[in-house]
Amino acid sequence: MTTILLDSNEATEAVGANLWRQLPPKCLVFLHGPLGVGKTTLVRGLLRAAGYTGAVKSPTYTLVEEYRLGERCLFHFDLYRLSDPEELEWMGIRDYLAQDGLCLIEWPEMGAGFLPEADLALFLSVHGKGRALTFCTKQPELKKL
Repeated sequence: MTTILLDSNEATEAVGANLWRQLPPKCLVFLHGPLGVGKTTLVRGLLRAAGYTGAVKSPTYTLVEEYRLGERCLFHFDLYRLSDPEELEWMGIRDYLAQDGLCLIEWPEMGAGFLPEADLALFLSVHGKGRALTFCTKQPELKKL
């Protein structure tokens, strides 16, 4: 596990940008942390690095936002409002995960029992006036992030 301190939204977006450049095209990433800690800000950094210029919002009500970015695709999930993990089956989670895409899932604990183990888990927390970000992976190729 590696922890870094982030002192601003710009620093959080920079981490996201770095992840875009380093993550493989097919990867499952869990984003853990309380409301307002910067999960979507990190995703915004990924998308900006990929060249996406539109608005980036958390898919709290839609559950998933899909982005086609050149040769790559990114699926941004927010499971905060999921009332039952079985809803993931109804929305076709297996189809999303089977694609050659980067899947970023906020509030993955809401899908416990239906989601596979993440390739990379990110834990964001408040740390003083900033944030702490902890990376956790069992994938050797991702340990250098």
